Amino acid sequence: MASDDIAELVDSLSNTHVGDGELSFKGLGLKLDNAESVEELVQEIEQCQDLRALRLEGNTLGVEAAVAIAQALESKHRLQSCYWSDLFTGRLRFEIPKALESLSSGIMMAGARLTVLDLSDNAFGPDGVRGIQQLLKSPTCHTLKELRLNNCGMGIGGGKILAEALMECHRSSVTAGSALKLRIFVAGRNRLENEGASALAKAFQLMGSLEEVHMPQNGINYAGVIALASAMRHNPDLRVLNLNDNTFTKRGTLAMAQALGHLRNVQVINFGDCLVRCEGAIALAAVLREGLPILKELNLSFGEIKEAAALVVAQAVMDKPYMEKVDLNGNFLGEDGCEGLREAMESQDKAVMLASLSDDEGEPDDDDDDDDDDNDEGEAAANDDCCNGEEFGKENGLLAKEDSPSKCHCPDEVLSFVACPSAEKLLQLGEMTRHLLPEVDMTNPHKAADVLLKVASLYSEKPVIQTTVLETCDMLLRKLLSGSAFQAYTFLSTLLVLMGILQGEGKTKKVPLVAGQLLCLEHAVQQDYFAQHHAYLLHIVLSKNRNALNLCSSSMERLSSALEKRCLDQH
Repeated sequence: MASDDIAELVDSLSNTHVGDGELSFKGLGLKLDNAESVEELVQEIEQCQDLRALRLEGNTLGVEAAVAIAQALESKHRLQSCYWSDLFTGRLRFEIPKALESLSSGIMMAGARLTVLDLSDNAFGPDGVRGIQQLLKSPTCHTLKELRLNNCGMGIGGGKILAEALMECHRSSVTAGSALKLRIFVAGRNRLENEGASALAKAFQLMGSLEEVHMPQNGINYAGVIALASAMRHNPDLRVLNLNDNTFTKRGTLAMAQALGHLRNVQVINFGDCLVRCEGAIALAAVLREGLPILKELNLSFGEIKEAAALVVAQAVMDKPYMEKVDLNGNFLGEDGCEGLREAMESQDKAVMLASLSDDEGEPDDDDDDDDDDNDEGEAAANDDCCNGEEFGKENGLLAKEDSPSKCHCPDEVLSFVACPSAEKLLQLGEMTRHLLPEVDMTNPHKAADVLLKVASLYSEKPVIQTTVLETCDMLLRKLLSGSAFQAYTFLSTLLVLMGILQGEGKTKKVPLVAGQLLCLEHAVQQDYFAQHHAYLLHIVLSKNRNALNLCSSSMERLSSALEKRCLDQH
């Protein structure tokens, strides 16, 4: 090593921070190629008798230098924190796993018990994960609390290797008598996609100890999101969930909303740039209304959310005592929608919590459909029946054994009515109308809404028909709205989509809209089973989409009047 290089290294090391057991070489820009180049650094490590944290960020480490450092670490059994981000700039890909294996070996030889491992901003790919695989499986990581692997290019393969290592670590730690309790997991910008995310979800569910999960920009769509949602339900201490810039769409958002309903400690939700859209936003609003008591921040920016759904979200956060920020920027509100949202927040003295709306995308064209390239793997077709049937129920925790469609036997008369409804058939059903209840069991909101609209379409001024239709609608709606807010909002948003009032995803076939359907809703909103917040949801969506009901203007006015009265009763 040239004398001027040694002098430069000595000068750099003079800036090393030592204290409280931390030895820091952070940001020195050292080029550490071989054993000679790290002599002074190794000496500092060896002389630090109580080494607990080693910071090597912002340098570049070769294989030989890593071996020398590893040997120095073999005696540092008190080491707890390894901050090794941005450590391999300019290194060949095959060098990085070898360097990581050496460093891992030194720590394991020492019998150290790590709490923090940060290898972010090292583009090491799946091979890099293999380099730390044995470390992660070893007793050294039984005590790990923070794992940071942001921007490492792990890919699907790396995600699977990482998941397997974490699960093995958990299993061996349980056997050893003290389970792994990882609290913070960071793995943004890693191209994990669905397979990598789903593999990690299994590890998350097994551990059940996560407090922060950061996985933005990983190319995950609804299939991976559903897997992560299921895992989050098993992590009751979760405080921060950041999945920014993945692709939820409706199916993923519904699953995630349902999972959040089981969590009480979440403070920060970042679903920005995730294509949450209107139905998803309404489902999240339901969970906000009933749960998430200490939420502080909600990011639903750039999600193709329209004004009505944004207002429903805003209303749901009004009473959150710890709420500090709600971000709805970059959506489809339009100038009037932005102003309406600001006014709604100001009316409740909550204007300060609303983030800037400066990047709003404006109102989309009326003929825009939400079945673009983001409906991966045929999601647009799947959404024609709103994630139909038992699959939706299982994904979202709605399916009860006693309500399972496979366990219900419907009389032929009822099946005939559902297939081809008529007032005559409805009257002939008599007491058998109760057999319509299994047809609206909430495992399939689309089917439930379709059945309700079929009944309501038979509304007539003839007293006997009118009474039968209204009583049947009451029976169905009493069940549909008696569950959780999530179930009720999911049903109501689906109903509004079928009626052509709210834009949904995919090529959903709208039902022929008739005045009787609106008149049945007018009757329903005045009943005890129809909660005021359900009325608010209908009122805000209808008021922002009145042109969808131009053909039934008289009935629309009656329904609007009933909704306004019910909403005013709330205050």
